[in-house]
Amino acid sequence: MASGEERVVDAEGWVAGARRIASPNCDTRPADAVISLLVVHNISLPPGEFGGPGVIELFTNRLDPAAHPFYATIRDLRVSAHFFIRRDGELIQFVPCGQRAWHAGASSWRGRERCNDFSIGVELEGSDNQPFTEVQYERLAELARTLRAAYPGLTDVAGHCDIAPGRKTDPGPYFDWTEFRRRAQWSPADAGARG
Repeated sequence: MASGEERVVDAEGWVAGARRIASPNCDTRPADAVISLLVVHNISLPPGEFGGPGVIELFTNRLDPAAHPFYATIRDLRVSAHFFIRRDGELIQFVPCGQRAWHAGASSWRGRERCNDFSIGVELEGSDNQPFTEVQYERLAELARTLRAAYPGLTDVAGHCDIAPGRKTDPGPYFDWTEFRRRAQWSPADAGARG
């Protein structure tokens, strides 16, 4: 996409300009679900390594358990996210926003259980122990603005650690919420904005 060009979301929830790799790890949202929460995660496969095919393979159920010792421990996981933002800013979409991606697991937000029902999950290629890249913040902010324009009910943003405290730590201490909010024009005064 050209610099400054706005992305659009189609009727199914596919975002223009994102590389589309369909994941089977999704299903139908409840009929009364209103998308109201953006959940920010981090992921790297193998842990702490970037740029390889591991995340794509995990989200498409093609991860080879013999390719890395860690992979054997997650061989039976069936997970996905709507979006994955690589270190270089590449935006990949696995699940249309109209569908429920399997990213949150056991979770709750503001007294509501099963966050997958009403959230959009974005995975940043990264880890809890190092900063994210400048272009990742820019791509995430651009995506957040696009999603908020398409889904007026989208008023909350949280980390995986916020919806599954004690179980999850991502996006981790290096994720700069202030910088994200500034770039996304998502003020802390907005209804439900994290932090």
